[in-house]
Amino acid sequence: MRWIPSREDLLQSRWLSPVAHHLQDDRLWHLERGCVARAVAIGLFFGLLLPFAQFFAAALFAVWLRAHLGVAAGATLITNPLTFAPLYWLAHRIGQAVLGDPDDEAAADAVSRHVEAAAAHQGWLSAAWDTVQDAGAPLVVGLGVMAVVAAIVGFLAVWLLWRPRKELPDHLP
Repeated sequence: MRWIPSREDLLQSRWLSPVAHHLQDDRLWHLERGCVARAVAIGLFFGLLLPFAQFFAAALFAVWLRAHLGVAAGATLITNPLTFAPLYWLAHRIGQAVLGDPDDEAAADAVSRHVEAAAAHQGWLSAAWDTVQDAGAPLVVGLGVMAVVAAIVGFLAVWLLWRPRKELPDHLP
């Protein structure tokens, strides 16, 4: 906790001074059911949708939608070095299913032959870039589907599991 800056430190930062007036809303800092639910949805959405600048996009939208800033930024960590490959593989598979791309060994062999042929003519880096571009549409569609579904599920999970505290009476009978 000592490495995490306090709210006051952030508001006094010279780097954040142009936007500091936007960061003074209490909903950005208090753990309330609606703010946290929105923050989880925002963080999961941008954590899955964007391969870079997730943190900044989530923070920007958290300020705009008045969601908890720290939770939104933390929820983007759904994609990290351990989860990146499996999530992107799953996104590609979902994208293939949505787009109706073939999913068999013949297609994989064709891609392999394409990479080898392209590498022979234009070099490995260029061939790898072409392969990534060929895989791009299913990946983008799959990431979009996963981001929307994760945001909805995350929002609903927080909203349904968060139990408001019951106020205790001032006096006990």
